[in-house]
Amino acid sequence: MSDDAKKEDKPSFIAEARRNQIIEAAIRTLDEDGYVKASLAQIAKKAGISTALISYHFSDKSDLMNHLLMYLLEDSTAYILGKVHQERTHTEKLKAFIKARLSYQHAQPDRYTALIEIIFNARTPDNIPYYKLNSEEDEDAIMNELQSILLDGQKKGAFGDFHVSVVATMIQGAIGEYVLNSDITKKVDVEIYSNELISIVLRVVEGK
Repeated sequence: MSDDAKKEDKPSFIAEARRNQIIEAAIRTLDEDGYVKASLAQIAKKAGISTALISYHFSDKSDLMNHLLMYLLEDSTAYILGKVHQERTHTEKLKAFIKARLSYQHAQPDRYTALIEIIFNARTPDNIPYYKLNSEEDEDAIMNELQSILLDGQKKGAFGDFHVSVVATMIQGAIGEYVLNSDITKKVDVEIYSNELISIVLRVVEGK
């Protein structure tokens, strides 16, 4: 690599590291203080930098939250799909999906909290809450993957007859509830919860 190329890479590397530092501070702020109190000043304080430095990388709070939302979705999606795609059968894919979602959320609850805070509090330029943007034509990749496993399992005869959207929503809800409900989290280990949920879901989808 030439000296000129090295000079070009260095600022880019530093800028990327700084953006990651801001992203991590934003996650901590959302987890500890919530979306409403997550001002750029508060995020800067947790990052140990100036508010002006955040403004250099992100135009405003909305811009930062949009980038953070995409980061969180991409990070969780990559982890979960990576686990699912290692399996061959529909049953094993479904089990891997449930285990991966629970293990990711349990290991990084601050990220899951940050994601929920953004989805339920942030709004588009047209003042539409993010949680109202989902439609059948524009589902997120994780839900699409789950529905695909269930639907394809039905077509191939691995699963029985059930309403795919209802069962997929049930699974997602049970997974989300574990992280958000501290009473359950304190009483039931994540591995036990995962195994019990898998057992219940398999009885439903296999018709046993």
